[in-house]
Amino acid sequence: MKKLFAMLLALAMMVSLFACSSNNPGGDSSQSPSQDTEESTAPSEAGEENTTPVDVTDPNAIDDNPTTADGKYEIAMITDVGDLKDKSFNEGTWNGVKLYAAANNKTYKYYRPANGNEATDDDRYDAYINAINAGAKVIVAPGFLQAGAMRKAAAEHPEVNFVFIDGFPLTERDSEDDPGEVLANVAGIAFQEEQCGYLAGYAIVKEGFTKLGFSGGGGGDNPACCRYGYGYVQGANAAAAEMGVNVEMRYSWQYGSNFSASPDLQSMMQGWYTSGTEIVFACGGSMFSSISAAAAANDGYVVGVDVDQSSQSDTVVTSAMKGLEQSVNFGLDKHFDGQWADVGGTGTSLGAKDDAVGLPTATWSLENFSIEEYETLLAGIKDGSVSVDSDYSNLEQSYSNVALTIE
Repeated sequence: MKKLFAMLLALAMMVSLFACSSNNPGGDSSQSPSQDTEESTAPSEAGEENTTPVDVTDPNAIDDNPTTADGKYEIAMITDVGDLKDKSFNEGTWNGVKLYAAANNKTYKYYRPANGNEATDDDRYDAYINAINAGAKVIVAPGFLQAGAMRKAAAEHPEVNFVFIDGFPLTERDSEDDPGEVLANVAGIAFQEEQCGYLAGYAIVKEGFTKLGFSGGGGGDNPACCRYGYGYVQGANAAAAEMGVNVEMRYSWQYGSNFSASPDLQSMMQGWYTSGTEIVFACGGSMFSSISAAAAANDGYVVGVDVDQSSQSDTVVTSAMKGLEQSVNFGLDKHFDGQWADVGGTGTSLGAKDDAVGLPTATWSLENFSIEEYETLLAGIKDGSVSVDSDYSNLEQSYSNVALTIE
């Protein structure tokens, strides 16, 4: 499986898979806000089925809205907050679903919970039930906000398996006093985001940046974003210490609670860039468009997140990537190969040792930090000689070479 991760992540680093996808910042055009639960299937005549051959190495060549003769879809994805084509977390996960389905001749469909970024647990639960009623045998769901609805749906439908991306094992009840049994049909798959955040922070300081920013999604409550940010600070500090320089970093969760672009976020970033910030880690899905717009207007730069975002803006220097496609392939393989018992009811954390985190060396614009230096650093994280702390409660500690300002 490690070899598979390495191959897939290498492909993601060698080719920008997202250059041809939608550039609509307002959302996916196939989603109608008037529907109670927004689904992927476009209207078609009864019995129509998509049988067009596809290139199974390019997710953009695979239909987002397939149809089946019986209206049944065995793989479902429930979107996180933000748009399906967010050029980040949702899209990376969806690409993994499409690639797996195309390569293995499986039917698939996505469901966006009603009310979009304001979706409640009830909205997400309804999306799960719609997927199950449409034949889903395995459901992929990205984002820790899925936990409440997934717990209820999984407890009611033990015959369906759930691949919880950026997730964790779930019990029957959300209660410390009486949690019940661990749900064996939920596989929590998370990442060691602190490692790819570290790689990005280290690389840009080695490149010569000394006035950094971090703008994160989830309001400071999203564990993945928190790990990204804490690793970013650690990597910047390590590189600065080696170089004997001091680094300033502005750090904020403002205007990122729903991971969306907004005028307020863009205005804040405008202020950062005009007051001297050189580069900002845009850690929050569609927030990227506001941050990159501010960067472009002020000759600033951006670090992308989750996937290689270099195709989206000339301001992107590098991206802190995690293997979303690999994680989906991992979970779906376990389901369809009859090995679910290996992962059901447990948590899996993928990192450097699994070749599931990294930077896109083929597309980055770094000139002073070499690929050889990067590979040496990544090898050190893999073998443990470079230590990266994952406990982001330590964020507000004192750093030897980073002056951290939390706003």
